[in-house]
Amino acid sequence: MKVSVFGLGYVGVVSAACLSAQGHEVVGVDVNPAKVELVNSGRSTVVEERIGELIEEVVRSGALRATTDVSEAIAATEISLICVGTPSAANGSLSTAYLEQVAAQIGEAIADKAERHTVVFRSTMLPGTCERLLIPELERTSGKQAGTDFGVAMNPEFLRESTSVQDFYDPPKTVIGEIDQATGDAVLALYEGIPGEVFRVPISVAEMVKYTDNCFHGLKIGFANEIGSICQALGLDSHKVIDVFLADRKLNISPAYLRPGFAFGGSCLPKDLRGLVHAARRADVSVPILEHVLPSNTAHLQRAFDAVVSTKRRKIGLFGLSFKPGTDDLRESPLVELAERLIGKGYQVRIYDANVTLSRLMGANREYIEQHLPHLGDLLSDSVDEVMEHAEVCVIGCKDEAVLHALKDVDDRTVVDLVRLPDAEERRGTAGYIGAAW
Repeated sequence: MKVSVFGLGYVGVVSAACLSAQGHEVVGVDVNPAKVELVNSGRSTVVEERIGELIEEVVRSGALRATTDVSEAIAATEISLICVGTPSAANGSLSTAYLEQVAAQIGEAIADKAERHTVVFRSTMLPGTCERLLIPELERTSGKQAGTDFGVAMNPEFLRESTSVQDFYDPPKTVIGEIDQATGDAVLALYEGIPGEVFRVPISVAEMVKYTDNCFHGLKIGFANEIGSICQALGLDSHKVIDVFLADRKLNISPAYLRPGFAFGGSCLPKDLRGLVHAARRADVSVPILEHVLPSNTAHLQRAFDAVVSTKRRKIGLFGLSFKPGTDDLRESPLVELAERLIGKGYQVRIYDANVTLSRLMGANREYIEQHLPHLGDLLSDSVDEVMEHAEVCVIGCKDEAVLHALKDVDDRTVVDLVRLPDAEERRGTAGYIGAAW
C-alpha cells in the first residue's frame, strides 16, 4: 500500500520504517525540516534499538522518503497514519492542537482528491476526541463526508521505547476502531503477516483501550513498589514474594477480577487490605495505592446507591444478598451494605436470595447480619414473584435462573443491573435500565 505517516517522533518514525520494511511504500511527513532531512539521509530521528539500521535500509531501497509537503504526501498515498504528539498541560488536560492542525491540513488536501483516502489516528486521545473534534474538522476542511467520501479509523499503538521495533512486529494485539468496514479492511491490510489477536471495535472503544492499558501498567508498577516497600520494612525479600505472586496465572496474572461490575466484599479482601495497610502504617511506609483501594470500593458502592435514588421510586426489590453468587456468606457483602443504606434512607426493601435462609445463618455470618440488618426476616422472601410484585426498582445482584426468568417481564420497572445481565448489551441505553459500570 502507499502510506503517509504524519509526525516523525518515536511512534511515527518506527511505524514508517517498519511498514516500509513490510513492503509498503511510505512517505513520512513532519513540520520540522531537520527531521525530514534526517530521514531522507537514511538516519533515524530517535535513538532506538534496530531503528537506525532499518531506516538506512528502507531509505536506500526507496521504500521510505520524507517531506514537509502535506498535499504532496496525500496525493501520493492512499492511507495516512497520524502520529503527532498529544502533550498534557500542568493540570493533566490533553492538548489536541497538533491533531487539529494535521486534521485541517489533511482535510484541505483530500478536498482535491478524487480517490477515497483513509485517515488513521495513532496518537493517544481521550474517548470522543476523534468523533466530536477531528472528524468534524476533516469534514469541514474537505467538504466531504466521513465514512462515505473518506475513511477514518483509530489504531492505537502499543510500542515501548527501547523495544518498539520488536513490539511492532510482535504486538500484544492490533486494535482497529473503524467508522465503517471498508476503513477497517484498509487498516487491517497494513498489518498483514503481523501476529496477535485483532479487535475491530467502535472508534471510542479504541481510544479508551490505550488509556486503560497505560493506567493499568502504572498501577502494576506502583502496586509492586508498595508491596516491595512493605516487604523491605518487614525484613522480607520482595522479589521472592512477587515470584510466588506471578506464578499464579489462574487468579493473579489473568482475567480474574478484571470485569467491571459491583463492589467487592467478603471475609478476605476487605480484612486483608485493612490489615496490610495497618502494618504499613506501623512500619512508617506510605502506601497511597493500597490505602485508597477500600475507599475506591466504597465510592463504587455509592454509585449504585445513587443510581437507585435517581429513579425517584421508593419500593426496591433486591435480588441477591451474599457477597458472591453460590454462597450464603454475608460478611462485608456490598449488597448488605447497599440494603442497609437504602433502609436507612426510608426505602421499602424486599430481598430475594435463593442461598440465604435466615434459619440457616450461624456463627460470624449470623452475627454480621444481626448487626447490619437486624430485621432481615421481615425483608427476606423465598419467592421471586413476591419481590418482583413489590418492586418499582429491581436491583439485580445475582444471576439466579428464577431471577432471569422474572426479568423477562419487568413492565415499567427500573432495572439497576449490578452483575451485567446476559442481555445487558441490548438493554444498555434503553429507558428503565441502569448498568453498574457499563
